[in-house]
Parts: sequence; C-alpha cells; structure tokens
Amino acid sequence: MRVIARRLGAPYTICEVMLDKFLVELNDRKKNRHFLAIADEEHPVGGQLMGAEPEQFAAGAAKLVEAGFDVIDINFGCPVKKVLGRCRGGFHLSQPDVALDIVRRTRDVVPSDMPLTVKMRRGIDDTQESRDKFFEILDGAFEIGVDAITVHGRTVEQRYIGPSRWEFLAEVKRHVGDRTILGSGDLFSAQDCFDMINETGVNGVTVARGAIGNPWIFQQARALAAGEPLPPPPTTFEQLEIIQEHLRLVVELYGEKKAMTNFRKFGVKYSFLHPQVEDVRAKFVRIREMSDWEAIRDEFYAVDQPGQYLSGEIHNKQVNCSAG
Repeated sequence: MRVIARRLGAPYTICEVMLDKFLVELNDRKKNRHFLAIADEEHPVGGQLMGAEPEQFAAGAAKLVEAGFDVIDINFGCPVKKVLGRCRGGFHLSQPDVALDIVRRTRDVVPSDMPLTVKMRRGIDDTQESRDKFFEILDGAFEIGVDAITVHGRTVEQRYIGPSRWEFLAEVKRHVGDRTILGSGDLFSAQDCFDMINETGVNGVTVARGAIGNPWIFQQARALAAGEPLPPPPTTFEQLEIIQEHLRLVVELYGEKKAMTNFRKFGVKYSFLHPQVEDVRAKFVRIREMSDWEAIRDEFYAVDQPGQYLSGEIHNKQVNCSAG
C-alpha cells in the first residue's frame, strides 16, 4: 500500500503500527521478513511504534532505525480496546509522566539527525483533566526534541465515531506557534485535505482511512495544490491497473496463499470507487484464492466505466456498524 501511495503522489508514508515487544523479539527468519520490508522507491518512510514500557519502547525504536526507516513515529493515538487494555496507544494520554518518559528514551536512541514524531488524539475524553494532560504531553514532547506531532481531532473514547473537531486542531496550532503540527481525521477527499489546512492552519495533513483503496487521493491533491482542476475519479480500467499491481506486490511479499487473506480488506475498499460498489464489495468480501479475484476482474473490470469518488459516508457507516 505504501509503494502504491508513493507512486500516485504521496510524498511520505508510514508503516502500520508495530509493537515494541514484538520488534525486540523478532528474528531474521524468512517468514518474518515482510514486517520490516522497505522498498527502495518508498524513501522517506516512517516506522510507527506502540508499547507500554519506556525502556522496551526505546529498544523497539532502535530496531526500526536499524531496519532502515527514515523517521520514527510514536503512537499515542490508537483507540482499539485491546490496545488500551494493555496500556498502549491512546492509553498513554492518561499518564503524561510515562508518555514523556517514552518520548525521552526514544529520542535518546534515535539518531539526532533523524526526525522523531508523535501521533496523538485530542485526549482520552472531553473532560478538563484529559485536556490538561493532552497539552502537558504536547508541550513536553516538543521540549524533549520531537520534530512534529500529528493530532487527530477525535478522542480515544470516540474511536472513529462522530465528527473530528477541526477547531481543536486550530487551537493546538495557535498554541505551538512555529512548531510543526499535522492534522488527521475525516480526510476522505483531496479537497478535505486543503479544507483542513485552510481552516486550522496546520502545517500538513496525514490521510489514513481515506487512502485505503483510494491512493488516487494523493494524485488529486497534487493537482489541486498546483492550481489545476480536480481530476476525475479513476475509471474501472485505471482501478484495475492499480489493483492488479497492488495484488502483485502483496503476493511477492507474502506468497499467494497468505496474500489473498491480506488483500481481501483492500479489495473491499477499492470496491468503493466502482460504479457497482455493492455488487463488487460483496464479491471481495468472499475472496479466498486467486481464482476468486480473477472472477471479479472478468465480471466487473472487463469494460471501462467511469469511477466514483470515495464517499466518507461509506467508511463511517462501516465503522458505526462494526461498533454497534
């Protein structure tokens, strides 16, 4: 996914979050090579880390540096219940002392010329206590030497439900002045990215769910940044070209059997751009082997049709259904 995003205009990508304990214990056996795989064409690329214990967190960061990542990113934002229950991710927003100890130890092991970033949500919840802890971590992290902080406009408690508060991002940017703040949350189109920058004053944005199955968002954003009209959504032939290349890269990394399971979730997201979204999605949900994909290809991608732009409502509907 990172490689495809870079090819379609993303200037920087970041890996899926990895657990510090897992990295420390990871061996070099062939079956584990995909975890730290970095393609030559995707630099600069960031390694994202999550954990509970400051000392082990720093050891995990050292592993990411050794693996060749260009930026190390500390995750204090993950809202998944299992993660919170193990005192990781967004849980750290409730304990500034531990969070800042993690930042300090990580900064100590990451080379001084290598950027260190942090990802945060606006707090555990909307209480004053949570707000105070957010700003304590924010200010402390910059003082320790973090280069940039990504702020998501939802609380940990919200997960992905409800609106992302862009006005909070504006407040954060005013608070930090010249320091670098990236915004995140509810970015499902190229225009959303520029709306967030214009409305909040953040230095840039990070696209998360809005890029899954829609790497064209970066191509479209580059066009808008250059003052050009918004490109039309990719046609079904253009979608097919990227889907097949994405699948080829997955097979190359994981092997065919594991690749099909891995690719199912991406196929579902790609279906959102197809004019027959419900029918295509229903097929991708059941994909198990390469012949299943070939059947989808022959039925839905054999004729070139106009595509459609990604709708944020589809993503939010999925989240609300899974949460219910």
